[in-house]
Amino acid sequence: MRGIISEKLKDFIEQANKAGAEAKKNGVKLTPQLVRGNLDKLEALIGEGPELNYVEEKILTVEKNSSLNVTVRVYSPDPSEELPVVVHLHGGGHMCGSIALYDTISRKVAKAGHCIVIAVEYRLAPEYPYPMGINDCQFVLENYKKLLTEVKYSKQLMTLGDSGGGALCTTLASNNLTNANVNIDKQILIYPSVDYTMCSASVDENGTGFLLEKDKIRWYFENYFGLDFYANNSIEDVSPLYMPMNNNMPETFIITAGCDPLRDEGLAYKKALLNLGVPVEHHKFDGMIHAYMLLDSLVKQECDETYQLIGKFIKR
Repeated sequence: MRGIISEKLKDFIEQANKAGAEAKKNGVKLTPQLVRGNLDKLEALIGEGPELNYVEEKILTVEKNSSLNVTVRVYSPDPSEELPVVVHLHGGGHMCGSIALYDTISRKVAKAGHCIVIAVEYRLAPEYPYPMGINDCQFVLENYKKLLTEVKYSKQLMTLGDSGGGALCTTLASNNLTNANVNIDKQILIYPSVDYTMCSASVDENGTGFLLEKDKIRWYFENYFGLDFYANNSIEDVSPLYMPMNNNMPETFIITAGCDPLRDEGLAYKKALLNLGVPVEHHKFDGMIHAYMLLDSLVKQECDETYQLIGKFIKR
């Protein structure tokens, strides 16, 4: 069923659709640079996050004598208190986004959940295609304690991601089911991408006119996996919805948006976990679009409620 958009977003969507139609008319082709630039423009709508007692950028070296490093930003509202750790994996279709763009979200999660947040600057496609970004995030999960020399922390570990960041969280949850070195207690998924097959009904129902469009989703995936991989491999095999799961999966909180092409795959992931006996909490925002968390100044009430819900889930 096609979503009915909130009045708060109608002007924004109208302008976005008009700009998109003009670009197509003029033969403008999607490029990583263009799409990254467009996403970064939303920084003006996110607003500023709260001041926190501790914010530091750090680097994890993947291998000794290697130039390959993973940059992270660590946030803590109270470095002297043993707080749970949330590894934050930003969205952006595996191609866009950054810890700088998502700084406000990281800060607000740290405050709402009274927790440590580790935001990860994982490598992006197409320069670094699948599975390089996953590998970076896995390395952080295995070594995050090395980053916390200046803050106290508890044993509780969680992941949080929106959109493509949600895909990373769910992939890591399945990949670490039998890894004794990584125990993910909870995962928080905001309009997650969990099915690269694009078979959900909402991909067609909400796939035009709501900012994230069906043809653009496919373009993201082609760049993430590479055309050869995308054309010659089973995309179902690398989709988190179809990956191995059991009742040891992390307790999960899922947020879906009614006007999002990815809405139904989030619901399908919820159903799959519930069928295994995994505790799942789900909240839907019917009039919202994909990436509404980046539009805080337009939908402040919905964003504030989202942070409150996330905070309660983290603290519980």
